Amino acid sequence: MKGSDTKEYPAVWLQAAGCTGCSVSVLNATNPAIENLLIDEVLPGKHINLRFHPTIMAGSGAPVIEVMEATSRHEKGGYILIVEGAIPTAKNGIHGVVGERNGKPVTMLSRVEELAKDALVIIALGTCAAFGGIPAAHPNPTQCAGMTDILQTRGINIPIVNIPGCPPHPTWFVGTVASILLSGLPKPGDLDEYGRPKAFYGQLIHENCPRRAYYDEAKFAKKFTDGGCLYELGCKGPVTYSDCPLRLWNNGVNWCIGNGSPCIGCTEPGFPDEVSPFYEKTTAVLPEIPKGDSG
Repeated sequence: MKGSDTKEYPAVWLQAAGCTGCSVSVLNATNPAIENLLIDEVLPGKHINLRFHPTIMAGSGAPVIEVMEATSRHEKGGYILIVEGAIPTAKNGIHGVVGERNGKPVTMLSRVEELAKDALVIIALGTCAAFGGIPAAHPNPTQCAGMTDILQTRGINIPIVNIPGCPPHPTWFVGTVASILLSGLPKPGDLDEYGRPKAFYGQLIHENCPRRAYYDEAKFAKKFTDGGCLYELGCKGPVTYSDCPLRLWNNGVNWCIGNGSPCIGCTEPGFPDEVSPFYEKTTAVLPEIPKGDSG
């Protein structure tokens, strides 16, 4: 419940070129649950007021577009902009639109430019929003780009926090929002060189992988049902930063490598092009492979 002295943080969640998987993932948050984050004071005296989200809001059409635009007009410098999906830029962005203005479609590119310049902070949720992701993969006919590139090329100097993943873990998002409410905007040392919170992306998957001992002993799986390290079957854990091995997924039930699949590097800026093919040994620079029989 909200008290009379509760400070509200308006939030606009804009969905661009993506699959809605990031929303689905975050809606599965468990501690706190997403309804607690959006309805309750997740921190005493502070509350998120989600004003626009195309997937879960009850309204539609021009009235909800007006709510989104009114937030940027009346809450300048005080609202959180959450962007999900990459931004099409080819042909002035016409390949992706959100609503209309004066009877003409408004591009996703125009929307993010308008909303970003007056935001308190931008959260780029998912690898598509952060770095371009799958929509920006070769040959990228719509010239999709991530929010970091959009802000830099448009000269918009608003703080951005990248929460990559395909999809991102719900706790990465909830924890980032809670940190902003509790401690304010991230300090320079809180983020890595790609704008990711070090609290979640501070270590290589390889460092905490339960199969790491197999790697050190040069015991490599030859097929997906084998025991052993999955490096030769394409695992990108040695070049991928996230805390998946510690946090696990689906409320702590499992994670990719625990399920017998190699890590595909989905939190990295080069996903998917630079980590493809997914099931072939990576050519990236890796920790020294111990001597032993890998054949």
